[in-house]
Amino acid sequence: MTPVAVAADGPDDGWVAFAPEADLAYHGAASMAAGQVDVRFVPRNHGPSAVPDATVRLRWSEPLANRQTLPDGCARSGARVVLCRVGALDADGLGERIELRVRLRGEPSEVLLEMDTVWSGGVVDRNRANDRQRVLVLDTGDSYYF
Repeated sequence: MTPVAVAADGPDDGWVAFAPEADLAYHGAASMAAGQVDVRFVPRNHGPSAVPDATVRLRWSEPLANRQTLPDGCARSGARVVLCRVGALDADGLGERIELRVRLRGEPSEVLLEMDTVWSGGVVDRNRANDRQRVLVLDTGDSYYF
């Protein structure tokens, strides 16, 4: 476990807490046809410490249709947001593949999908570049990889 110093807010300004460090990343693909977006990705922890649990946020530039059928572990969190539980990730380990299909309101010609980690079970991720993804998905049925 590699401890990382974390600034603490509180009455005692003289102390620093140490948290384990991990490096979360998401790799996968998204496609869209007729207002329906398919997203599939695999979470990965590049380490050096394990992650006890994590949650990823998927945010679309277009509002989602009111009714959605989401997989277990995923929940709607607003007009354009879905949260999915990633679960525990070993150091330098892969998580379970996450697949979901959402329907957008109407049939836009494109949508911007943004993904990021919103909770990582108390570990610190100093390399936030690879757990934040932005993917422009066109209504072509083609897969766009990230």
